[in-house]
Amino acid sequence: MIEFENVGLRYGMGPEVLSDLTFDIAPRSFQFLTGPSGAGKTSLIRLLFLSLKPTRGLIRVFGRDTARVGRGELPALRRRIGVVFQDFRLLDHLTTYENVALPLRVAGQEEASYRADVVDLLDWVGLGERMHAMPPVLSGGEKQRAAIARALITRPEILLADEPTGNVDPPLAKRLLRLFVELNRLGTSVLIATHDLALMEQFDARRIVLAERRIEIYE
Repeated sequence: MIEFENVGLRYGMGPEVLSDLTFDIAPRSFQFLTGPSGAGKTSLIRLLFLSLKPTRGLIRVFGRDTARVGRGELPALRRRIGVVFQDFRLLDHLTTYENVALPLRVAGQEEASYRADVVDLLDWVGLGERMHAMPPVLSGGEKQRAAIARALITRPEILLADEPTGNVDPPLAKRLLRLFVELNRLGTSVLIATHDLALMEQFDARRIVLAERRIEIYE
């Protein structure tokens, strides 16, 4: 689904922050992306989501060479990739329901066509009773689950999660991991960026370890 071949990334004229990355994300796969703070996990996720272009190397997404994808084609490719950001990025003036529904609303869909799906998804992540609450009154764990629901509402083929358990306590982290595992069992490829070793030990999955600008993969 996503292939990297000898990918390198630098910002401006600075040194490379990622070097010679070669790996792939297969359909229906589950993997952790880990490494020390500052190793470049967020930069790698931005490359995977097509919000950054590599300095060198080849990235293929769903069979397309991203260097040959026009600006007008990017939104359609990105809709096939869901992202859970580390800082949630919920809009404080919208309810939980409205935040989750926003990608569909922006795409021009009528509410009648998606209301049931949004409600079902909120129930699935345990926010059915909080759908009319505004983000400022939600706990950190509730905001995280709302962000997960928003990333899933477009039914992406791949989900990228950047430190999704970084702001929650261990019991909730375990609950969130169960959501990701269940999502993977339903057919979505999942990549979780985390430095939480205790979380990774709870589930036997491939590990992509990023350190000193390069990766090592442990199947």
